[in-house]
Amino acid sequence: MNFPLYIAKRYIRSNSKNSAINIINRIASMGIIVGAMALFVVLSVFSGLKVFSLSFTNNIDPDLKISSTLGKSFTINPSQEEQLKKIKGIASYSKIIEERVLFVYGDKQEVTYLKGVDTQFRQVNPIEQTLYNGQWFAYNTAQVVLGYGLAQKLSIGLMDYNTNLEVFVPKPGKGGISTPEGAFNKTTIFPIGVYAISEDLDSKYVFADLGLAQDLLEYDRNRISSIEIKEKNDADETTIISELNRIFNKKITVKNRAQLNESLYKMLNTENIAVYLIFTLVIIIALFNLIGALIMMILDKKGNLKTLFNLGVEIKSLRKIFLLQGTLLSFYGGLIGLALGIVIVLLQQHFEWIMITATLAYPVVFSLENVAIVMTTILILGFIASWIASSRVSEKLLE
Repeated sequence: MNFPLYIAKRYIRSNSKNSAINIINRIASMGIIVGAMALFVVLSVFSGLKVFSLSFTNNIDPDLKISSTLGKSFTINPSQEEQLKKIKGIASYSKIIEERVLFVYGDKQEVTYLKGVDTQFRQVNPIEQTLYNGQWFAYNTAQVVLGYGLAQKLSIGLMDYNTNLEVFVPKPGKGGISTPEGAFNKTTIFPIGVYAISEDLDSKYVFADLGLAQDLLEYDRNRISSIEIKEKNDADETTIISELNRIFNKKITVKNRAQLNESLYKMLNTENIAVYLIFTLVIIIALFNLIGALIMMILDKKGNLKTLFNLGVEIKSLRKIFLLQGTLLSFYGGLIGLALGIVIVLLQQHFEWIMITATLAYPVVFSLENVAIVMTTILILGFIASWIASSRVSEKLLE
């Protein structure tokens, strides 16, 4: 039988004759329960906010994006395309032309990205889900889909043939330009749809046919700016990237979604760590009550400890009693707090009690990772607090 563990369990179950010690024990236990519950709920809320924030970029960013390391564009030949299709982890891919150009509508103008896409683009990105008005453009035409923010800036309406929307692209090459107009390739385009994702992205892209963009930039049909890839669910990303580098002779840069939005991911992760540290500090403060409760218990059981010591129990075993008692209190308090936190999170997910707006519930995500983080934090801090309190047991105290 583990003697210290047996005594520690007895001390947890039994009440002290001193009512003040019982009150202190209950306060310490309540502090652990509330701290664990609050930490789990806050981590779940920030996990929900992270998923909610990334959902905007997920509608427009691919799983993987290939771009050139040597310039703004690169060529892809039929042989490379065949090899690309044979990579097991790739569900679909789309060839892209992306260039900053000037859009002019009446007396208004705006510089933003023209994004030429091929027929596979909607298989790679669920862009049609973001359509606010109108429809997706027909390929091999001058139709385009623009963002809600850009449409507002230029005061553009769909299917408006009274005023032309024109796109201007600087001509490639040097010299030979006699007039300012001769410095640009231009064409008239026709807005047929408006997408709405977020305030930043709604003014970033105008989607058009790949051939239209290649003509404006005077690119060959096999020259593109990038390739966007959708992975299969069971894909091995490392293997795919290795195969892509082999096919393109390591003359490309391959970025995943996190690398494409590096600053956003860093900001969200930093916020998550900051909140975790703040609430961990709250738990540390709450565990001072546990230290005080254990020290009061040591003083209350001083007579029992002296008896055990005289019977031959070593000091380290007496210390272990209170170390285990405090650790068990932390464990049970953490479990109860986690259970309450999980109930709160699941209720919010199901019933959406707390709302950000009239139609948008506060996002929360139940995650086993958060459960593990909270339980590990409570156990480590509870062990340290119990060790500090149990170290007060000494021969001098028992004399």
